[in-house]
Amino acid sequence: MTKKQLVIVESPAKARTIAKFLGPQFVVKSSYGHIRDLPKKGLSVDIEGGFLPEYRVSEGKKKIVSKLKKDAGSAEKTWLASDEDREGEAIAWHLSQLLGLPKTAANRIVFHEITKPAIEQALKRPRPIDIDLVNAQQARRILDRLVGYQLSPVLWKKVQRGLSAGRVQSVAVRLIVEREREITTFSSTPYYKITAVFSLPDGGELLAEGQSKPATAEAARQLLQQLADDSFAVSEIKKTPASRNPAPPFTTSTLQQAASNRLGFSPKQTMMLAQRLYESGHITYMRTDSLSLSPLAVKQMADHIEKTYGRQYLQTRRYKTKSAGAQEAHEAIRPTDISKTAITGKDSGQNRLYRLIWRRTLASQMAAAQLEKTTLNITGASSRYRFTASGAIVRFDGFLKLDPPKTDAASDVMPPLKQGEKLGVLRIMAAETPERPPSRYTEASLIRQLEAMGIGRPSTYAPTISTIIDRGYVVKRDLPGVPGELLRLRAVPGRPVEQSAETIMVGADKGKLMPTDIANLVNDFLTSHFTNIVDYDFTKELEGEFDQIAKQKKPWQKVLEKFYGPFKQAVDNAENISRAEVAGARELGVDPKSKRPVIARMGRFGPMVQLGRAEDAAKPEFASIPTGQSIETVTLEEALQLLALPRQVGRTADGKIIEANSGRF
Repeated sequence: MTKKQLVIVESPAKARTIAKFLGPQFVVKSSYGHIRDLPKKGLSVDIEGGFLPEYRVSEGKKKIVSKLKKDAGSAEKTWLASDEDREGEAIAWHLSQLLGLPKTAANRIVFHEITKPAIEQALKRPRPIDIDLVNAQQARRILDRLVGYQLSPVLWKKVQRGLSAGRVQSVAVRLIVEREREITTFSSTPYYKITAVFSLPDGGELLAEGQSKPATAEAARQLLQQLADDSFAVSEIKKTPASRNPAPPFTTSTLQQAASNRLGFSPKQTMMLAQRLYESGHITYMRTDSLSLSPLAVKQMADHIEKTYGRQYLQTRRYKTKSAGAQEAHEAIRPTDISKTAITGKDSGQNRLYRLIWRRTLASQMAAAQLEKTTLNITGASSRYRFTASGAIVRFDGFLKLDPPKTDAASDVMPPLKQGEKLGVLRIMAAETPERPPSRYTEASLIRQLEAMGIGRPSTYAPTISTIIDRGYVVKRDLPGVPGELLRLRAVPGRPVEQSAETIMVGADKGKLMPTDIANLVNDFLTSHFTNIVDYDFTKELEGEFDQIAKQKKPWQKVLEKFYGPFKQAVDNAENISRAEVAGARELGVDPKSKRPVIARMGRFGPMVQLGRAEDAAKPEFASIPTGQSIETVTLEEALQLLALPRQVGRTADGKIIEANSGRF
């Protein structure tokens, strides 16, 4: 009986797709992800012995390992075909160790798309396992284990049991905490936005924006009264050609951002769907920070564009990856077959994500859109006050034919006016406009910020955001806001200025990431006592160190040694910190009845308010702070209302007491 060749991949779906492309002499098996890792319990790192990890076969994987050993023993050759990134290289290395494969064997094959040509080419170009990539992954895994297992117990003792700390997750939490505090302390200074509606010679109307923004209602009122009785004419017409280029093809982070903004997918959902598309052979590898496209793919796209839209829509481009620390994946995320405009037989999520990738990739090789921008300056005869109106028309749609933006502001066509042409004033308005505080992060904008700061890597963004939400550091919340009134002024020629008020919801927000009280406490504790863990520059530099390990420029143990000394010292020093020091206690004022202090702080069971101190003759009273309020924002009045609970509010018809209270149910 002829021996078969064994191909091992990570997932059953990937195994099924690859098996379709290989002949009967091959058998394809799955390792079902990592088969060996640091055990869940215990540090399992020999620090004194050079940070050597103590790997164990994962629970539930012993039967799989046993079967793979048997298959490898009877196979003519074993090929390790896990993903092409550091994680995939580490999986291949663990397999080779457990299966007893020769260290120098050239049996590692990589491909960034699961297609028949890519698999066949990979089999022709096998290589040994790249131990530098493995060491970069090991260094990250061990360092994160050191942080998690030595810092988390400190948080349990000093803050609250069950907490965890992580290198990238703690930095992400810090960003969200700092942004929320910026919003809380933000002081809005309103101004008045001036706009005018002019009548056109053909009977139409033109909206234009004024050149100034008065700071007070009285200044706005005086300006409107003056302008309403002025006469206006077109003082300048500027027409400028402009072009709009398509966006480059997707990387992991830009795909997550676009899927969030356009499709409403979370980063975790996006990566799960992309993984399925990749394993089914529909797209190239989805963990990448490269913008390049293979010459073969560019040629296929060029043919498709020319055939479908015409030669005038074709403009081939080569994109260069800007990130200095770009990892080892070879291409941007793209369809493996550009002629496949949609996929069938899959769930709607996969279909929608595939269409997004298909449009973005094809558009990247299409001609720029050609626009004509028009700006009109309209000036008052006596006031010399200037209004401006602008818009654009699309002369050639180019890539917009395929991939129009979510909103297209450059679509207002300016009327055919001439310089010196007079315009009638229909009405002039002044709208009170509050300055907006910084925006809270969405999942997409947090990923964009982390990437811009060089923190984390493509594979870390989705799990980082999932972790900080799952562990209660961050909530994704809608804020209803509170009613507020904004002044509106309106003037028409020959009449006094009219005044009205518009009711708006102040502070309303939707689907934004907000820190919990425990996030504020942990962040303050880490920034005070473990500066490096949450320092933006340090975290970025550490990513660079991992990149240096991958390029054989730094020994992985030296990188860990450099980090561990100061870190361990900080862990030891933390023993001297009292719980009271990190409780985040905030004195709100004095209870007018008892004259005892009212304090907001973190308690054993969460955020709470406290009446009195532990050392007082009378025992302190406590009340939990409900969801929607926090230690940092709760007021004395709100705290006293909470402390007044439970209170009797009446009786039912049959005489039972009705109480108001705040609690879990």
